[in-house]
Amino acid sequence: MIRSISRALGAAIVLIALSAAPALACGGLIGPNGAVNLLRTTTLAGYHDGEEHYITAFQFAGGGGSFGSLTPLPGVPSSVEKGGDWTLQRLVLETEPQRQADFLFAAEAAAAGSAEELMKVRIDALDITVLRGGSAEVGQWASDHGFRLPPDAPEVLDFYATRSPIFLAAVFDADAAAERGQAVGDGTPVHITIPTDNPWVPLRILALGKSAAERVEADVYLLTDRTPALLPSPDGINGLSLGHSAAATESLLADLRSDRGMDWIPTSAWLSKVRIDAAAPQLAFDLAIDASGAGRPSRVAAGLDLPGAIASADRSADVLRIAIALAFTVGGIGGILFLLVYRPPMRAA
Repeated sequence: MIRSISRALGAAIVLIALSAAPALACGGLIGPNGAVNLLRTTTLAGYHDGEEHYITAFQFAGGGGSFGSLTPLPGVPSSVEKGGDWTLQRLVLETEPQRQADFLFAAEAAAAGSAEELMKVRIDALDITVLRGGSAEVGQWASDHGFRLPPDAPEVLDFYATRSPIFLAAVFDADAAAERGQAVGDGTPVHITIPTDNPWVPLRILALGKSAAERVEADVYLLTDRTPALLPSPDGINGLSLGHSAAATESLLADLRSDRGMDWIPTSAWLSKVRIDAAAPQLAFDLAIDASGAGRPSRVAAGLDLPGAIASADRSADVLRIAIALAFTVGGIGGILFLLVYRPPMRAA
């Protein structure tokens, strides 16, 4: 199970929204040389042929210097590359056709540690590093690279490190973006591919550094071969709601397939949209997905159980089996005692 969760986590990269303000005021990490205005997060977690394709975009919205993002990756990506130019916009258009698409994508200010660097990729003005290390090592890496962790970072990083020591750090150089001619509002799409048994999306990381009064808003699109089972269920009470759930249209799939790096898109799929609108303390979990059709998303992937824990359903089954065994044992002993004590009266010939 650990290997499955580890690989699944690697594909699900979610970035934290951060406003241009003094360091640590709005959550996550920001660079010492400047601040950047970052807005709402929109991501796609697609799953097909045993691989999760996670696509998100960093949006340059003003400021200078550099900022960083840290994302739990309990699995090493098989590839990290530039994403399609308009995949996310097309998904928004599909599910919100009446809304003008301004497509604001956020990035988190988080950290990355005195950890082992497994992979380094440069995409436009974005430097991406895949790290291996525990929460302390990842935090040290962040400090070594000039970023500051918010006070809740050790707890949040431990939450993920217990499931996998793999993290992805992304550093965006706003000055380099300006030199490249990237205008305010332009985004840098990133496409991460990781083999996994089931997709997984980290949500708790979105609340990193936020106060109890702050809210987290994000949109997560899921593109799976069949209708997925989700844990926690997006019931609207826990801050998650299901904004769309239907078979993907042929026109959508054709449009997505024609974008850069999107030839993995199947000819049929199920499209789901999960909206996150929650107070920061509500996000004490992640989004586990069972795309196999079995309807059993992992409690470990959702952060509701530690690795190696027995699922609640399994505990109930064990209790039932024990109760049945005790009943048979007690009944058997009672029967033997009854035969030893009870002597039926002799009948006359």
